[in-house]
Parts: sequence; structure tokens; C-alpha cells
Amino acid sequence: MTSLAAFVLASLALVAIPGPNLIYIVTRSVEDGRRAGIVSALGVETGTLVHVLAAVGGLATVIADHPLAFTLLRYTGAAYLAYLGVRALMSRPTAVGEEADPATPPTRRRLRRLYGDAVLVNLFNPKVVLFFLAFFPQFLPRDLSAGETRAHMLVLGLVFLAIALTLDLGYAALGAALTGTLRGTPRRAQQMAYVTGGIYLGLTALVFV
Repeated sequence: MTSLAAFVLASLALVAIPGPNLIYIVTRSVEDGRRAGIVSALGVETGTLVHVLAAVGGLATVIADHPLAFTLLRYTGAAYLAYLGVRALMSRPTAVGEEADPATPPTRRRLRRLYGDAVLVNLFNPKVVLFFLAFFPQFLPRDLSAGETRAHMLVLGLVFLAIALTLDLGYAALGAALTGTLRGTPRRAQQMAYVTGGIYLGLTALVFV
């Protein structure tokens, strides 16, 4: 129980620290409303589920044993964040003088794209990858068989998934609550696009620090 409590606290700290996942969910909620934020949170945590299953299946060990593979994964994530940043900077608001309506729900096509983007943002998130490579194994007992270790990893992974999804849905609600304040005219929507693009490009730069 002590180990589980420590794992829960570590998971809370990891999810609470601002990073690509949090930024993506909040910005999508601000720009597209609550539904988009929820879909983005579900996409992010679909990526987390993939991380969990990869760790249980041994892929995390393979990546840990091959530093080049991790470096490639990290830079791929940086490239994808850069792509999102440029896409945001290149976006255009609604027609000049026309009010943007935050209450208008995004189309299914846009929701699918937001979901897919969220999955990829998480899969290539170095912070999450490092958690499952280096930190996650510290909470596994040393005296278990291979099968018991995988079962233990799966349980801890699902605990982490539940914590992350709960907090991410909270971030989505927070972003949606700010929608009316930060959106309004096309000019303000364009400013938000610039801010969003700048944040993504800033996160990209951190990879190379």
C-alpha cells in the first residue's frame, strides 16, 4: 500500500506538470469548446493505454536498451509538435467582422482529427516515455516472476491511466470555462492561434535543450 500511495503521488505530479498533453487539451478546449477538450483528453489517454500495453509487452525494455530508438522517438515527437505549431500559426479565423460562436460544436471530422492528434501528441511525448522507461519500473517488486511482473505493471498502468484521465477531463473543463473570455471576435481568435502556435513551438525547442 505504501508503494501504491507513492506511485499515485508520482503519477499526480507527472500529469500536473505542464507539458504537451496538458497544453494540447487546454488549447483545444479554449478554441473549440468542452466537447473538443473531452475528445482530446480521451485521445491523449488512448496514447497512455498504448504506452501501458507496450511496457507490459516489453517494448519499453527494448527502447531502454537502444538509446538511438529513444532519441528517434523524442525527435519525432518534437517534429510533430512543430507541425502543430506551424499549423496553428497558419490558421485563419472566421470572416472579418463575424463573431465566432464558442457554442457551435465542432464537426465530427474535426473531432476525429483532434482525437488523432491527441493520440500522437501523447505517443511522442518524451515525458511519458521516460516515465514508463525509467520511473515506472521503480515501483515493481523485485521478487516476482515474469508473469507476475507483467500483471503488476498492468495494474499500475491502469491506475496511472485512471488518474491521468480524471485530471485531463478537469483540464478540458477549465479550458472550456475560459472559452468565452479568450474567444470572441475573429481578431481574438487569430491571437489565440498565434499563442497556441507559439506554445507548441516553445515545447518543441525544449526537446533540444
